[in-house]
Amino acid sequence: MDAPALPFQPSLLATGPTGPETSFAAARRIDLGRGAWVEVVPGWLSGADTLFAALLQSVAWRQREVAMYGRMVDEPRLSAWWGREEGLTDEALDRAPDALRRRLPALDARYERGFDAIGLNLYRTGQDSVAWHGDRFERSRPVTVVAVLSLGSPRRFLLRPTGGGRSRSIPMVSGDLLVMGGTCQHTWQHCIPKVARAGPRMSATFRRRVHPLERSGD
Repeated sequence: MDAPALPFQPSLLATGPTGPETSFAAARRIDLGRGAWVEVVPGWLSGADTLFAALLQSVAWRQREVAMYGRMVDEPRLSAWWGREEGLTDEALDRAPDALRRRLPALDARYERGFDAIGLNLYRTGQDSVAWHGDRFERSRPVTVVAVLSLGSPRRFLLRPTGGGRSRSIPMVSGDLLVMGGTCQHTWQHCIPKVARAGPRMSATFRRRVHPLERSGD
């Protein structure tokens, strides 16, 4: 799919070259209970809007179909993925944008995860969204870590206990990092809700999809 033409007003605080370093100095961890936690790192990546603009033009975006109410419908966002996933035609991790792959050592050093997959989701307007869910590749694992880097326009990231309950709202601006850890993927759900108006926004997601004990032949 060709790069979408989207109106985007970069922030003066998030322009400039994408920084080679990332900092966890401002990290704030929130205990969600039952072994779940999230960590929010404001301003983790400098030059985030510059990276947003480059990825918007260079990534081969596609719109996947999802099953809903017994039929297949277009997912209300665009996406691109790099890493191993059975049954899907994702690109190899070494073909992911270099500016994203360079973040893996910093994430691995802090969270000791061995991330092996990177995904991008593009929310073009406030009508693009993702419903309440727990990441399906992580729900079967007792504990896990999923990191999400926000790029572009601000959006709210919502969390609620699985099965329903009072939600938590975490505002995300360009360059912020949010990390879900522990039991979060099966004791909590998250979403990006539709809103009346919003500028274009990306989320870069870092996961570990293939674990040593899950590899064929091990």
